[in-house]
Amino acid sequence: MGGIFIDGKFILSIIFALWRMCLAKETPANFVFGDSLVEVGNNNYIPSLSKADYPPNGIDFGKPTGRYTNARTVIDIIGQSALGLKEFTPPYLAPTTAGPVILRGVNYASGGGGILNETGKIYVGRINMDAQIDNFANTRQDIISSIGLPAAVELLRRALFSVTIGSNDFLSNYLVPVITEVKRKLIPPETFVGILIARFRLQLTRLYNLGARKMVVINLGPIGCIPFEREVNLVADPDKCAEFPNQLARSFNAKLRTLVTELNKNLPGAKFVYGNVHSIVEDIIENYISYGFENTNSACCSVVGRYGGLISCGPQPSMVCEDRSKYVFWDPYHPSDASNMIIARRLLYGNSSDISPMNIVQLLQAS
Repeated sequence: MGGIFIDGKFILSIIFALWRMCLAKETPANFVFGDSLVEVGNNNYIPSLSKADYPPNGIDFGKPTGRYTNARTVIDIIGQSALGLKEFTPPYLAPTTAGPVILRGVNYASGGGGILNETGKIYVGRINMDAQIDNFANTRQDIISSIGLPAAVELLRRALFSVTIGSNDFLSNYLVPVITEVKRKLIPPETFVGILIARFRLQLTRLYNLGARKMVVINLGPIGCIPFEREVNLVADPDKCAEFPNQLARSFNAKLRTLVTELNKNLPGAKFVYGNVHSIVEDIIENYISYGFENTNSACCSVVGRYGGLISCGPQPSMVCEDRSKYVFWDPYHPSDASNMIIARRLLYGNSSDISPMNIVQLLQAS
């Protein structure tokens, strides 16, 4: 009696192909680009003056992790809530970020990093946006090698990409006290903003060309309201923010919104959304009592200054507020976990004033 012989290697190849197809349709991967607002430890692995791998950073994690806050970043929370990730998206430079781990996503963000390669020179080591995209290109190739090109394309098409960058191009470049006064005289604000947007257009387009389709582009928060800018601009009224930095942020944000619209129009299949964190943080600051905060202008982790904003949070002699949930800002530059929770929630579920043309939940559901 005859029978059908099926080669074992053939069966294994079919099983592997089905596994790759299923993998690409599971929980979307999370790829994160940006600065210290979303960093999770890349700077731990490079020589840099911008680090957060020491206490009291991470105090509510029980240990420092490289995050510039008392616990989670906005993207940490989004990964947990929207993507159902059991573990936080790991830093690219961590030795353990290899193999199957990268199929769930990678965080490329770096404290001190900016859109321009010159940004953050005062910190010596940092990974700017161009280099972050280079690192993603390496990850992409590793994914292709692991699961094949068709499955990799599908994984990236469904993945959530987020970009949170630009603050340092002002805080650690154009607005550095004393050092950049000549630059500000030679390059008017509108010209500088135009340079940033032109460079950012190329970077976001490059990410698209590497496979990114669902991307959240976060605008600049009201940088004139952070404790550091209140200090260096000699803001006497605790209810007032520094106006010039906020003017720059608004100018950048207006052009960024136009850029996101332009890219959606010109890049087939692109679903880029504009995250209006500026408006969200302004609302938190203006209506802080209704959000459960008691302090909206000072750093919870402070060293010196009226607002605790003159020196970065570090080991001794930093003073840490007893109840972090009552402070909008963790340190001179960064929001607390409590603020990040509000920001994340509004990016996930908010209306068009918070994020447009759709929120993150709707973006992930989009075909």
